[in-house]
Amino acid sequence: MAGPTLVNNKPTPKLRKLLAALEGNWQAEMTGYHTYRTLSERDDDPLRKETLRHMAEAEAQHAALWEKRIIELGGNKPEYRGKPTGDADSLANRMGGQRMALRRLEIDESRAIASYGQQLKEFNDEPSLAVLRQVIEEEREHYQELSSLIRQRYPRRHIEGEPAKAQALLDELLAKRNRSGRQAAGWIGDAIYGVNDGLGAIFGIVSGVSGATQGTSHYVLLAGIAGMIASALSMGSGAYLAAKSEREIYEAELAREREAIEMNGPEARELLSLYYQVKGLPEDEADHFVEHIAKDKEQLLRALSAERLSATEDALSNPITSAVSGAVSTAVGAFIPIIPFFFMSGYQAIITSAIISLAAHFAVGAAKSLITVRSWWASGTEMTLVGAIEGIVTYVIGIGLGKVGT
Repeated sequence: MAGPTLVNNKPTPKLRKLLAALEGNWQAEMTGYHTYRTLSERDDDPLRKETLRHMAEAEAQHAALWEKRIIELGGNKPEYRGKPTGDADSLANRMGGQRMALRRLEIDESRAIASYGQQLKEFNDEPSLAVLRQVIEEEREHYQELSSLIRQRYPRRHIEGEPAKAQALLDELLAKRNRSGRQAAGWIGDAIYGVNDGLGAIFGIVSGVSGATQGTSHYVLLAGIAGMIASALSMGSGAYLAAKSEREIYEAELAREREAIEMNGPEARELLSLYYQVKGLPEDEADHFVEHIAKDKEQLLRALSAERLSATEDALSNPITSAVSGAVSTAVGAFIPIIPFFFMSGYQAIITSAIISLAAHFAVGAAKSLITVRSWWASGTEMTLVGAIEGIVTYVIGIGLGKVGT
């Protein structure tokens, strides 16, 4: 295979083209090096930090290979033209955070593999092709490692010899769970929030219509009941879809875990062993326990998903229960502001509705303290204040609309 040559000690057009391509490869690898190094330095996850550092070193090695070939072909030593932090400080990465940065790098690695694959067809220089084949193979490993980092499945070779103690690893995993795990309050929490939404929405409608009609019970009841039905149906359907989506997401993640176990069983067993070690089991006992569990792949899947996803199927909300709870609680909350208008009209009804609605706001706020860390008094007072502002604003708006209508 004939390679690029020099004519009168000057590079031919073919050689210039090859040198430009090789320098482009060098610049890309150096950008990758600075990006991975910066992300590694900023990452507080010891396992992810080590993996990113390893990838930065590999990118630097790739750049060295391209630099060596450029000099062998008579080219000048390339100079890095990018930022000291690579692409780590790009607007997209800063806005999206670490996880989004890793996803973007995963895409960049796939593009790099495709670009190098195209160069395999275009290059007519065997030494450069040899470098390409080596780099492509290692870039594929990078792609797989990034995929593992994104899904928090750490390659074993990057955790071997890691001196971190169980407490440090436990703190790290707990931090991940706090960042990504959903802390469900159960159907009681959903019911409280349903009452809150229904009460707030219909109290606003009642206040507005009362201001516009001077508390005419017929119009207030018509608007209030219609709003109550609409709010209840909306909340019920929303709760149903949310619970159903949560279950579907869990099942999708479970399928990914099953696929990961099929593709890399040793990695799955190592990760589960690590989870047990941070709970206090010695390494040999954790490994032995995991090997026993791993005899049944479905049992391994259930154990790993319980640790990895911080959830089990039994802990998921039932869509029907969520829908009924959300709809009924919203209807109950929405019904409170319109009760006085069944028995009275005018300003007497408006004042009575305001009193019982604000009292209900306080009660709902106090009840929220059951599923939050705030005091019942502070939570109730805050809700009452918000309800009062809402009622005053919508009442004034209603008065203005009433005058416009006349």
